[in-house]
Amino acid sequence: MTQTHFELTGQHGIVTGGARGIGLAIARRLIEAGATVTIADQDAEAVELATKEMGKEARGCVLDVTNEDQVTEMVQAACKSHGRLDLLVCSAGIVGRNAFAWETSVEEWRRVLEVNLTGVWLCNRAALEPMRAAEYGRIVNIASIAGKEGNPKLGPYSASKAGVIGMTKSLAKEVADTGIRIHSIAPAVIQTPMLDQVNQETIDYMVSKIPVGRTGTPEEVAALVHFLCSPECSFSTGSCHDISGGRATY
Repeated sequence: MTQTHFELTGQHGIVTGGARGIGLAIARRLIEAGATVTIADQDAEAVELATKEMGKEARGCVLDVTNEDQVTEMVQAACKSHGRLDLLVCSAGIVGRNAFAWETSVEEWRRVLEVNLTGVWLCNRAALEPMRAAEYGRIVNIASIAGKEGNPKLGPYSASKAGVIGMTKSLAKEVADTGIRIHSIAPAVIQTPMLDQVNQETIDYMVSKIPVGRTGTPEEVAALVHFLCSPECSFSTGSCHDISGGRATY
């Protein structure tokens, strides 16, 4: 009898930022592995297109990750609709403006931190309620290589992603004695629409740091997330997994 590894049949997951780019690739991969997925994104039109593509295995949710009430309602609706919540992938995020620190306003700093860090924390906190009740769950938070090394002129983004890595380690230890496993991943530059927010000079700088010599693909990221969401990933938690084409080696 052939055994299928990383099977997710019967499980339900939420993917924030799931209507495009890395999030969409992850949602697609989880569904291919047998899961049903709530695709959450602030872009209502993109949510509609993504759920139409995924078919009956997907449900859509228009979500502002910085809104505590919306996050709570999303998790409650997912549990009500599917009777469980096994997986959460936090992919929603913004880059912010490319600027030196002295050119960056307090409002710009706060906005990036609010979306990229506080939003992830709100989603993790809400998802942990049903996961703790079930004593099982998998959470993957999308950080960035910028959170480890810091990219110039992307101070708020780099700080927010460093925060995601640290927060993930903390939360993972809080539930390590249960069946819940929490990880972050640190991609280098990935070929997604988010790159439209970044000037070419910054993109060239980031790619020059990658020994493989190219950008990554959303599908490559989704493959790593799939493993981290699987029952087989059971003796690893709190880690930050690099997917950086060799840029990060620690």
